[in-house]
Amino acid sequence: MSGHVVALGCVVVVLLLVLAALWGSRVHTLNRRVGSFSCSVGRTADGPWSSGVAQYGTDSLYWWRYRSLAARPRERWQRMGLTVLERRETAAGQLLVTCRPGAATTVVHLLMSTEAYAGLTSWIEATPSRVGSVI
Repeated sequence: MSGHVVALGCVVVVLLLVLAALWGSRVHTLNRRVGSFSCSVGRTADGPWSSGVAQYGTDSLYWWRYRSLAARPRERWQRMGLTVLERRETAAGQLLVTCRPGAATTVVHLLMSTEAYAGLTSWIEATPSRVGSVI
């Protein structure tokens, strides 16, 4: 092997290690945020599922994919108008939750633990009411 091939191989290995470290740091940071929970998202109740982390914000529910290096959430659903249409337990003991985000005609399917579902419904119910200006 020539010296160039070895050097190129070392550069590739170092880049892969840096990417793996960045991804691990990102996943660790997402999982440690206040109000975050594991949640998979699917466009249909049968899947395919994308695993990730959801986090309650002040006025939105944010969702990040696990298999990504993106700094911004992949999905964002407004708290106001987010409605739980149905929930059912899966064979794995998780809940399949069907939601309608706001006035959208499409639905979103979320797969989460029962504890996360309790938090989601509490967060939705705690939506501050919109009060018009008082004169």
